Amino acid sequence: MARLLTLTRAARLVNVGRGALQSKIRSGELVAFEGMVALEDLLRAYPEAKLQDDIHLERFERIKNAAFARRVRERVLPGADVLAARLGEMSRELALAQARSDAYGATLEQLRRKLATLGDGLAPPGSVAALLAWLEQGLRAAQQGEEPAALAVHDRFMRIMTAHVQIKPSGHEFFVEGGDNLLEAALRAGLALDYGCSVGNCGQCKARVVSGQVQKTRHADYALTAAEKNAGVVLMCCNTAVIDLVIEAHEAHGAADMPRQEIEAKVKSVSPLPGDMRLLHLQTPRTRRLRFLAGQSVSLGVSGGPGTSFAVASCPCDDRNLQFHIRRRPGDVFVERVFDGLKDVETVRVEGPQGTFVLDENSLRPLVFVAWESGFAPIKSLIEHAMALEAAETLHLYWISATRTGRYFDNLCRSWSDALDNFKYVPINARSGALDESAAIDALEQVLECHSHFQDSDFYIAGPPVFTAAATHLLPERGLPRAQLNLETLEV
Repeated sequence: MARLLTLTRAARLVNVGRGALQSKIRSGELVAFEGMVALEDLLRAYPEAKLQDDIHLERFERIKNAAFARRVRERVLPGADVLAARLGEMSRELALAQARSDAYGATLEQLRRKLATLGDGLAPPGSVAALLAWLEQGLRAAQQGEEPAALAVHDRFMRIMTAHVQIKPSGHEFFVEGGDNLLEAALRAGLALDYGCSVGNCGQCKARVVSGQVQKTRHADYALTAAEKNAGVVLMCCNTAVIDLVIEAHEAHGAADMPRQEIEAKVKSVSPLPGDMRLLHLQTPRTRRLRFLAGQSVSLGVSGGPGTSFAVASCPCDDRNLQFHIRRRPGDVFVERVFDGLKDVETVRVEGPQGTFVLDENSLRPLVFVAWESGFAPIKSLIEHAMALEAAETLHLYWISATRTGRYFDNLCRSWSDALDNFKYVPINARSGALDESAAIDALEQVLECHSHFQDSDFYIAGPPVFTAAATHLLPERGLPRAQLNLETLEV
């Protein structure tokens, strides 16, 4: 029987994104069975797959982690208890497989003996002898054995290091690595599960274990009912996966599913950026993380003053960290506080999220991101989210600027392009001078010239009103379906 793997597990085995597998499936190079692929077919599609971490993979992990503004994490072993439980479960599976193999072998041996005692009197001449010869040949081949496929060996090793989790009813998948609990692992994978405090106090991250085994990682003040415990309900923030899991859990499916929140976040740093801008790094409390979707905005304010709306420039997968690209705006109370020296000890009021400029996770089309100068903030959040999901076949970024300092994170974008085979970065220089409709159209024309077959892609465009207005008219006129055009108008 063919061994079937989910796309997420298969992609991990051959060190590619899920989008690359989906591309091969669409082209007919790889056969899928209800969203799964056979190990043998995967081997044929990737005959020279590198199964161990190589320089390219290490560089990808290093750049990806830096891009998400979190510490570079080494691959760590799970906790001793979890590791022991995984090894115990795999030993149980191995013993069961061995017992079955022994039973099959005994049955075949009995069949061989029975055939040897039979004559040809009840069958056509030579038929029993031929059947016996065939059986003995098969048994000899089985006893000699063959080396298991390298991918199969690596998959077994991965099951010790990581646990695979599938969520029902969405079908989303993620891996639990190291000492992560279920919630942490899901958020790092870019999934929008329900949660609140993330420390076992609120009970909002409930999930029901359909199959598999979990282990508690921390004490929870929230008490599950007896009925919930009997049904297999656990708190994702307080449990990790011992073996592969299937769970039932609620996920946000759009901006409307994001609750309105008000959080006091600490100022972690304020750093200068080119072009008279600042990078504001906030960190939410451990018990009050901000739930938002990539591409959304929040209102920021201090000391009871008025709030100003800014796009979140970081990924929801980036733990408690929130980043914002702040351009100087004369007369804006909050912006002036940022530029006058917001201190690390101060707090910032975060209200939100709001906005519908979010990724369509159900689309399998290539992704095209277009930013005009500081419109890069929500685009950056979307790109990092797409990277975390590893679902897009290709990602293209076109960053337009009319000034030398307008692409203030140019090196970051180039590092993405260097590290990822499916990511392409194209900086575009707009005509200098005031931004008007003509300059906006000219810049968009350059994007379309660089991107052939753009009608087959999903576009995400962020910039000032005149720029998004030009995109609203030009791209549909050129044949892009309106449903594939997503716009975010910002005062940049």
